[in-house]
Amino acid sequence: MFEPPSAVVRAVKDAFEVEVSPQQVEAYNPERRAGRNLSEGYREIFEKTREAFLTDTAAIGVSHKVVRLRTLARLIETAEKRGNAVLAANLLVQVAKEMGDAYTNRQRIDANVAVRSHEDALGDLE
Repeated sequence: MFEPPSAVVRAVKDAFEVEVSPQQVEAYNPERRAGRNLSEGYREIFEKTREAFLTDTAAIGVSHKVVRLRTLARLIETAEKRGNAVLAANLLVQVAKEMGDAYTNRQRIDANVAVRSHEDALGDLE
């Protein structure tokens, strides 16, 4: 669920052009042995950051339908360029599921459906 120290090392290098070691990263995690002596101030920052991370899905791009669809579109283009028809077809199925809200709890109600009694329905059979 959380980034491993090696991923944090890469992110720090990419964002700040600073090289840190995985051990340096672990020293700021009070849940790791290396961070057991972390000051109270840094522990509070760690806990607040972790809580925000767990509750803020808006900051996660793939939690948004449009981002998922754009990513799938790029993957489909790549699969087609490489001649991978099976992957492209599977990705198109994924797009259809996304568009059809297959992964939501939404229920659609069609107000144009006529409600009939069972007597009316049985009368049609005669």
